[in-house]
Order: sequence, then structure tokens, then C-alpha cells
Amino acid sequence: MHEPKRTRIQIRNEALILDSAQSVFAQYGFRAATMEKIAELSDMSQPNLHHYFKTKADLYLAVLERTLTVWIEPLEKLDPKGDPRDQLQRYIVRKLDMARKDPDASRVFAHEVLDGAEMLQPHLRTRVRETADQFAKVVSGWISDGRMRPVDPYHLIFMLWSVTQHYADFAPQVKAVLGISRLTKTEFKTAENTVCSTIISGLFDNIVPTDIEQSSSMAILKPVSIPPGGGGPFQVLSNIRS
Repeated sequence: MHEPKRTRIQIRNEALILDSAQSVFAQYGFRAATMEKIAELSDMSQPNLHHYFKTKADLYLAVLERTLTVWIEPLEKLDPKGDPRDQLQRYIVRKLDMARKDPDASRVFAHEVLDGAEMLQPHLRTRVRETADQFAKVVSGWISDGRMRPVDPYHLIFMLWSVTQHYADFAPQVKAVLGISRLTKTEFKTAENTVCSTIISGLFDNIVPTDIEQSSSMAILKPVSIPPGGGGPFQVLSNIRS
């Protein structure tokens, strides 16, 4: 049975409610947030709010799901046949732009994860894991083709997530250390240049073919197949010292 088509007013009101709820959840956390506060910020009555979302938990989950959709979309658009340097740099820029424009989304997500991710667990074990597996497959292909340095794709995506979301989740710390009252577009541009330069250079400068063993204290990384259910596609085979 198909759900009835939503009107433009319903779509607009739902977006307004999600924005307001996100702000309240970011400020108070899930437990201290109330439907009364969200209704007030949305400039609507509580009965009207409950018409769209029956419970606070339903609304909280909808906020988290919206953030996941926005975050996952650019990863799904990575082109295996594209230039890996360009593809990853575009992703970093996009993710930092999200942190600048919508920091509350990242803060609500971070609060949920730090609280044990009870609401998010079904999504983390399916949607997020599947997206990470697809990312690993694309990156492993680039590495196998000798187009980027051999690294574990899963730890790479953890790194990209953490460094880009840092500017939203830890904004007070960033502002205090930099001695500024707010993070401007200029500061985010500096962050973008620094993060891209560091990560992209580390992944692509002076690439050594993966089938050449190096004699040093550096571990040799060779591509292996990704086991069912994920796991790093690279393993340390040996340490060779000169």
C-alpha cells in the first residue's frame, strides 16, 4: 500500500521540524531535549508537531538518518575509474564544507555514538558498513592498479571522517586554540588546504609499486583479498631490516 503523497506544506514543515530538532538535540542531548522545546523553536503547537513525529525517539532517529544520508551520498559517488587523487580530495572538501555549514548535524551524531549508538546500531551494522565496504573496494582497486600508496582503506575512511568532523564536534577547542570567536570560511579554507595537502601527499607522492619489497625497518604491505564481512585488505607480511 502506497503512502499518500505529501504536500509542499508538509514537506516544508517536516524540514523545519528536523532543523529545529537537530538544534535542540545538539544543545541539550537526547535525554534533556523535549518536544516542547522543539515545537517552540519550530513555531508550531505540540499537537501539530506530534502529527509529523509521534515520539521524541522517532524525531531523533529521523534527524540521525537525514545526516547519514547526506554523509553517505558523496562516498557512493566515488568513481573507481576516476583519478583517485581528485576523487579523495573532492570528498575531503565536501566533508569539511558539511562541517562548516551544518555543525549541529555532526554534533548530534557524535553525541549518539559516544552514548553507545543504541539508536544507530542497525544503520551502523548495515548501511554504514556496506558503504565502508564499497569504499574499501574502490580504494583497493586504485592500489592494485598502482595508482596510490598501499594503505588499509577502512582505517583511511576512519581518518577522513575524524579529521573532517573534528571542526564541528570540537569547534570550541579549535576556536580556543586559534584565539578566535568563530570559525570563518577563511579558517575552513586553511583547514582544507592543510588536510588535503597532508593526506593527499601521503597517499600519492612517490608511490612505490606494491609488488616491490623494500629492505628497511618499514613493514611490507601487499594486497590481499577482503574477507567476508569486511576487514582490512592489507596485512603486514614481514619486517625486513637491512
